[in-house]
Amino acid sequence: MVSPLGAMNAASASDSDSLAPLKHIHAGVLDVAYAELGPANGPVVILLHGWPYDIHSYESVAPALAAKGYRVLVPYARGYGDTRFLSATTPRNAEPAALAQDVIDFMDALKIKQATLAGFDWGARSADIVAALWPQRVKALVSVSGYLIGSQEAGKQPLPPKAEYLWWYQFYFATDRSQLGYAKYTHDFAKLTWQLASPQWHFDQATFDRSAAALDNPDQVAIAIQNYRWRLDLVKGEDKYAALEQRLAKFPTISVPTITMEGDANGAPHPAAEAYRKYFTGKYAYRLITGGIGHNLPQEAPQAFTQAVIDADHL
Repeated sequence: MVSPLGAMNAASASDSDSLAPLKHIHAGVLDVAYAELGPANGPVVILLHGWPYDIHSYESVAPALAAKGYRVLVPYARGYGDTRFLSATTPRNAEPAALAQDVIDFMDALKIKQATLAGFDWGARSADIVAALWPQRVKALVSVSGYLIGSQEAGKQPLPPKAEYLWWYQFYFATDRSQLGYAKYTHDFAKLTWQLASPQWHFDQATFDRSAAALDNPDQVAIAIQNYRWRLDLVKGEDKYAALEQRLAKFPTISVPTITMEGDANGAPHPAAEAYRKYFTGKYAYRLITGGIGHNLPQEAPQAFTQAVIDADHL
């Protein structure tokens, strides 16, 4: 399904922050900072951001869903914004199973039995994993770029040169030089990534600066580098997540009602829709959002993303 809604994109930061003020809750190994909008008794939607972005990818989506009666929760992932590890001794680990477990811990801490999950980039991967491993906790799913579950073994397989080229930052993060470079040039790195991933999104400096501030988290460098090194099997994860990663390495199917989405100008690495269709075994729809929409789909095409969440909830 092709939608023209992407043409209405939000590129400028407003004077007021639709996601403020933030709340905090201890969940698992984290003190999670999160935005909450909408009625406390409404059906729950959890919106998950990616790298190197932040919760403001949902600056328009969250209030729009709240206006429809949803209880909308938008947490900062580990290593972003005001989210902090509760202990200095906890490994700064960002393997996929750990990020997905954070979502379950967040739901448990707020006593949420079931929610609709929606995300892009890292957030879509976490949403996919929760839907695959804990389907009873997920009412519906919206996933930009579809099925993003992988494994270290799969990460060892070479891609065609053009595809490998798009992963330049993953190869950069594999070097010792990257730790110093990403720490020194975090905001520059993020801005370049935004531009490459969304070549037709004309965001202004204020919009970028507001989200880039989330990357000043003291754990951001360690989290980002560990995530990409883990994918190449250059670092190990934690033993407590090993069983989950073993299940994910078998590429489990997702049975919950799902809408997958893609922007027609996504410059970041992403699978073709036909390549992942077989992994969704429940009610399913795919939407290509046109109008020069890139990787940060919820911020670039908020109306289309909002409608997808509502529609997935009613599949």
